[in-house]
Amino acid sequence: MSQIIEGYFGKSLEGKKSKLPAKLDFIQSATGLFLGLFMWGHMFFVASILISNDFMYSISKMFEGSFIFGTPQPWVVSIIVFIVFVVFVVHAALAMRKFPINYRQWQLFRTHAKTIKHGDTSLWFTQAATGFIMFFFASYHLGMMFFQAHTIDPYGSGERMLQMWPFYLILLFAVELHGGIGLYRLCVKWGWFEGKNAKASRKTLKKLKWIISVFFIALGLLTMAAYIKVGMSDHEVGSRYIPTYMR
Repeated sequence: MSQIIEGYFGKSLEGKKSKLPAKLDFIQSATGLFLGLFMWGHMFFVASILISNDFMYSISKMFEGSFIFGTPQPWVVSIIVFIVFVVFVVHAALAMRKFPINYRQWQLFRTHAKTIKHGDTSLWFTQAATGFIMFFFASYHLGMMFFQAHTIDPYGSGERMLQMWPFYLILLFAVELHGGIGLYRLCVKWGWFEGKNAKASRKTLKKLKWIISVFFIALGLLTMAAYIKVGMSDHEVGSRYIPTYMR
């Protein structure tokens, strides 16, 4: 109970200033950084389909431990997904501490945003909204990948994209906007790349954030189109993709 009180008021029961809020902020930042970098790596992985179906197949089997076990083991991917999901839940739970939890707090936030009219306040609102979307969409996606790790190949992913492209379209924009804004705010919060002129560096970081977001959204749209094309093709052999060199 004392920890809950500390989380809300920043003080312990003895009246001393608590270090818990700062520790929670650090964990939130660390988990956010991990998830942001993971999503960039994940995007490059799924975008391997743009090189060739066989290349994507080889990469997916590599993540299943084929280079260690000889035979791909989908459970390896399930373990990775589970770890990512745990980090995701921790990050979401900590981020929710700063959301308006009632109408009065929402009104205060809106008044504050209209009065100050600061760009970073609007970015925070976008980050909060996309985070709310991701809580449901990303959780569902991670659940599918955990239980269906064996279907991560060009055909399985293509069939999934063909059937659920509106879902993945929303998830793409939510993830890239949320992640880009989050990494930008991390740099500002912790003074990374600040240099001698904080105002100029913040302006540069914001431009870079939008460039990166546009790049990954464009890459994601091209990747989605490639998977839909595979899903519409006739590469189904026993409900699994068969690479060219194995046909």
